[in-house]
Amino acid sequence: MDCESAARRRWARGFAILSAEPLMTSSSVTLNRKDLFLRACRGERLPRVPVWMMRQAGRYLPEYREIRAKHAFLEVCKTPDLAVEVSLQPFRRLGVDAVIVFSDILIPAEAMGLPLELGDAGPNLPQPVRSAADVERLRMFDPESDTGFLMEAIRRISRAVGPTVPVLGFAAAPWTLACYMVEGKTKEGFATVKSFLYHQPKTFRTLLSKIAEATVGYLKAQIAAGVAAVQLFDTWCGELALPDYEAFALPAVQEIISRVSGTVPIIYYTKASGHLMSAVAQAGADVLSVDWRQDLRELRKKLGPRVALQGNLDPAILFGPAEKIREATLENIAALGGAGHILNLGHGILQHTPVESAKLFIETGQQAEVAEAKPAAR
Repeated sequence: MDCESAARRRWARGFAILSAEPLMTSSSVTLNRKDLFLRACRGERLPRVPVWMMRQAGRYLPEYREIRAKHAFLEVCKTPDLAVEVSLQPFRRLGVDAVIVFSDILIPAEAMGLPLELGDAGPNLPQPVRSAADVERLRMFDPESDTGFLMEAIRRISRAVGPTVPVLGFAAAPWTLACYMVEGKTKEGFATVKSFLYHQPKTFRTLLSKIAEATVGYLKAQIAAGVAAVQLFDTWCGELALPDYEAFALPAVQEIISRVSGTVPIIYYTKASGHLMSAVAQAGADVLSVDWRQDLRELRKKLGPRVALQGNLDPAILFGPAEKIREATLENIAALGGAGHILNLGHGILQHTPVESAKLFIETGQQAEVAEAKPAAR
């Protein structure tokens, strides 16, 4: 049996396989996974924290490697049967509290007109954006016709897990997507994109504005397809000094959030962004997701209860002994006392992470009762 046929059969059995039973707590509050997740996004103090992992559908799972042995990465992204199967694998195996659709942050770059290669060596855009003419050639795209495979995957996942499990959508923040579009691939320091920014600031703002405009439509289409929340990934914002972040990256993020907010919660992930948090907090997101370099207690003191926090266990801790994983997970939860907290890693799960360690992280988080449920902090 080939992997695609197996994926289709497993997806068809989704209603029987996937458990979405209510979560009973000692406080007699009955919450399903979706209730738990959305209330955490609203800043509420809950009996336990919801928990999922960035990159949870990926190479650490043997069932994912089985599919990738026969199908290229982009093929999996663009084939709804395969994307659905891969998206559901960590829910079946680990029992995570949210299912994020399997895709890639560079899909919109291709839809805007840039050829895209995605392989084991990393992303490559062989025709990078380097001039005003290149920016002008970028096109707005129709999310349903040009990236309809993603919307169809979201609809199928939503049907499979039912109304009690949150399905998450995502996109790259404009600065991070621009880094790939200008550099052509990941490069340390991002000298080319920064040179573009400094030499042609007006053109670079136009690029960010076009990316923001495309991303608004892209996220709205995911919401219409059924996602319960969306996440913006700003993986490379930490490469910017605060003045440049405020002048370039932040306004583009604010534009997206202001036009998408009000329908579903928006999570804004920033990496290596400790020096930027005063500005990141102004983005308008419902939830700020941060890496392991930041102290959650200090962030809560600085930001107050008006924004929820996601994170932020160091992914490398999952290579440690079971006692260390439990200890670090419980310390992470204790930092916020269950108030407005979505437990997650501080970055995507690493490729060779033992599956049993990932499962231990999820189960430890789910079994740790932290407080009596109280009204929203806001």
